[in-house]
Amino acid sequence: MSPGARPRIDLGEMVALTAALPESPLVNDDIAPTAIRDRTWTTWHIASLWVGMSVCIPTYMLAASMIQAGMTWWQALLAIFVGNAIVLVPLVINAHAGTRYGIPFPVYARASFGTTGAHIPAVLRSIVACGWFGIQTWIGGLALSAMIIMLWPGWAGIGGSWQFMGHGAAEYSGFLLFWLVNLYFVWAGTESIKWLETLAAPLLIGMGVALFVWAMNAAGGVAHVLGASGGLGQRSQMPTGAFVLGVFVPWVTAMVGYWATVALNIPDFTRYAKSQRHQVKGQALGLLTTMPLFSFIGVAVTGATLILYGEAIWNPVDLVARITAEGGSRLIGMAAMLGVVVATLSTNIAANVVASANSFSNLSPRRISFRAGGLLAGIVGILIFPWELLDAYQTWLISYSGLLGAVGGVIVCDYVVIRRGVLNLRDLYRAEGRYRYDRGVNRAAVIALVAGILVALSGTLHPTLSFLFNGSWFSASLTSFVLYFLLMRPVEDL
Repeated sequence: MSPGARPRIDLGEMVALTAALPESPLVNDDIAPTAIRDRTWTTWHIASLWVGMSVCIPTYMLAASMIQAGMTWWQALLAIFVGNAIVLVPLVINAHAGTRYGIPFPVYARASFGTTGAHIPAVLRSIVACGWFGIQTWIGGLALSAMIIMLWPGWAGIGGSWQFMGHGAAEYSGFLLFWLVNLYFVWAGTESIKWLETLAAPLLIGMGVALFVWAMNAAGGVAHVLGASGGLGQRSQMPTGAFVLGVFVPWVTAMVGYWATVALNIPDFTRYAKSQRHQVKGQALGLLTTMPLFSFIGVAVTGATLILYGEAIWNPVDLVARITAEGGSRLIGMAAMLGVVVATLSTNIAANVVASANSFSNLSPRRISFRAGGLLAGIVGILIFPWELLDAYQTWLISYSGLLGAVGGVIVCDYVVIRRGVLNLRDLYRAEGRYRYDRGVNRAAVIALVAGILVALSGTLHPTLSFLFNGSWFSASLTSFVLYFLLMRPVEDL
């Protein structure tokens, strides 16, 4: 196909198979194209998905980390909003492919990386998802354990003085119980996830607003609380330019990295969307409002704890436990902990488990189902020791944002610039189709991916290059995008 003959992207067209797929090692029922009749998710469902993913403890605590790095509360919220607005672009682009063709992310990646090469971005995405699955499950397990202690104080003493890596039996037991709850929804399938996200959205918004109202009433109003929030972290004395490059840009990168994961595998969900209009409106509505709002609640409520208790309590689990211990209503404490558990569950299932399950299933579609892939993700999420990973929050976000940014640069360039949104749906599932390339691997995609990662990592070699690592998502994605375009441009038959 010559460049002049490339068709334009039709934003409204929905593509479906007109005949059954042939027998192939590249397909099973879980990753096959979604039938038009099954594409039922509306704007509300997509927005609810983003509410469910955004309202969680890491979001609540995100602005805290920025303030501790030297930002004011409004600079932290600005960094969060800017990061979300930037990542919305690849989100909508990759979501377009899912909605148009009804395909999950690993199948979408076959167009750019090849039918075998697609395992590379799929596995990279699933490893990061497993890390986040472990982190979220650990956080949810702590909340579940705290809720059990409110009902049965003896739970705190199970296992006696036994500890492993600084944590006791009660914490690990809560972790494993919450792990099992997550796996229930994996086993129940995609419709149960849709139900969970739709049910959780209003509950989570209500919980956040209630916590904010309580804090403002107890601590003397918004102005007083935000004034106190100015003392939560060490104010930076850097010159403006140094502050922007040394603090603001790295945290914007971390914020982009926060959703760089879902920006890749968003087709896993939008393959069920009713139309492009529904997926675009739902994503913009859910992402650009919910996360800044919940981060603001986190800053404001923590400012209130500084006034009320003389210390900044960033973790809502610790805050609810403190309120209950000092004479607060046990019923309200239980309700708050339940809200934390639901928030963590809805985020974990949508943002982490689905991506891992589909990616593992893509490794061997005939042998690994969605359920089996989800179980594998759960096992890796334990083995990765998430309680340790949580301590390296910003480094974790920035490091993998470069990794996934390089993947994103390749697949966005391929879909938008090289193919203009036109894929051969049937060939995506054929071992001998047009996406076979050389033994199933598109070398141009792999070269561009590696180059993007290396450029981001070069920022660790010398202080003058640190901007490449601090802005790793930007440097990696731009490098891989441009190099992939240059390598693929001479190709005529796509």
